[in-house]
Amino acid sequence: MFTKENRVFSFIMVAMVYVLATASALIIFWALPFHEVWLKLLIADVCATVITFIFSLIFKNASVYDPYWSVQPIVITLAFAVGKRLTIVRLLPLIAVFFWGIRLTANWAYTFKNLNHQDWRYTMLKEKTGAFYPIVNFLGIHMFPTLVVYACVLPVVYTFILDFDLNAFSIIFFALSIGATVIQMIADLQMQSFRNKKTGTFIRVGLWKHARHPNYLGEILMWWGIALAFICANPSLWYLGLGALINTLMFIFISVPMADKRMAKRQGFSEYKKQTNVFLPIQLFK
Repeated sequence: MFTKENRVFSFIMVAMVYVLATASALIIFWALPFHEVWLKLLIADVCATVITFIFSLIFKNASVYDPYWSVQPIVITLAFAVGKRLTIVRLLPLIAVFFWGIRLTANWAYTFKNLNHQDWRYTMLKEKTGAFYPIVNFLGIHMFPTLVVYACVLPVVYTFILDFDLNAFSIIFFALSIGATVIQMIADLQMQSFRNKKTGTFIRVGLWKHARHPNYLGEILMWWGIALAFICANPSLWYLGLGALINTLMFIFISVPMADKRMAKRQGFSEYKKQTNVFLPIQLFK
């Protein structure tokens, strides 16, 4: 019963890994002797990732890291919200991050089979990189996404550090973040229904009728909404929007090409690619 094939056991193991990683990060953050919040958070975040990476080696499955993308911002936001007065300017990003993170984590939990199941992208990288896979695994699969989301969540962190007034543009961009999460939710539900019904080679219904990657679009818009909402209220800290930019570039130049390359193995992909944009409703990339 207590094996990697057992789904309940696998859930428990992953949950224990994240409890350990979170506890370690909190201890490290508060133990560091200096006051630069961004640096303390970075070090704690990296240490939590290292712990997750170690357990991915123990379980021989890089997908142990998969929930980190959505759990990390929730933990960070909650940690900085504790003990702070929840004004509207702080409550809005808190709601946006929690809504996004809970939805994405729930989607991971729904699709998670057990500790023997690994994301196809990691398996592909392992086959391609051979002896260099341990390095790719640590830097590419684990550390790089951690740093991207760390940069994306910094505007939320500084929302709890600084005192400033919300403005109309900030509210609009927070609404964009909520809308982006709704796009992802709808896209995921439509994809799950398509996979269960197995009605064709490519999904051509709902949001997927107009875009090959509406879920990626939602992810991009989510963090641009967070970044721009903060920047509109704090223009001098514009550089905190770099996380959203890096996140966008990651999807355009890494995630989309990998997904399209995999779909290209299916018959009819060339015609499907001609008929369907990459993002909805953006048509800059084919």
